[in-house]
Amino acid sequence: MPGSVPPCTLVVPSLATLPSYRDALRRGWSSDNLRPQAGAEELARAERDPHAFVAALDDPEGRGGPVTLPDGSVVPRLPGFRRWIWDGEVCGSIGFRWQKGGTALPPHVLGHIGYAVVPWKRGRGYARTALGLLLAELRATGMPAAGLTHVELTTDPGNPASQRVITGNGGYPVERFAKLDAYGGGETLRFRIDL
Repeated sequence: MPGSVPPCTLVVPSLATLPSYRDALRRGWSSDNLRPQAGAEELARAERDPHAFVAALDDPEGRGGPVTLPDGSVVPRLPGFRRWIWDGEVCGSIGFRWQKGGTALPPHVLGHIGYAVVPWKRGRGYARTALGLLLAELRATGMPAAGLTHVELTTDPGNPASQRVITGNGGYPVERFAKLDAYGGGETLRFRIDL
């Protein structure tokens, strides 16, 4: 049926699905929309120690190493986890991060959720479906009871596709603001989705 979304799900990264993820990285994709070079860095870590790489993608205590921002500065890691968007192969990645004790995030964290779809599967509804699935997972696992009443996501004003992904999942705009210099400055939009 034209316009229908291919069936996809979210999978917990595993050694069984890692070969497909590495293949996407080898094809030049990066799960980090702000640091394209992160794909090559991830590939090197995944090939050096596959077990450690997969384990580090589920870090609810934020014990992993620091995070490098686009300008090269380094900040502490927040608790978080990633899921791979899957339709028989990796179609992308969606991640969730939070700060214990509520919905506030440090200024260097643009949002609770970030996602990226591989270029050869964009425009088919994968991101919208993945965001809906992740929100359902958060609601089912009790994140609202843990003090998280909403999630925030950001996107550039010139990215209407990402804006549609967010609004298609109940998101609404809350502000237009200037990104930190660490992200290259410039305007961006903040959206909120209530849990």
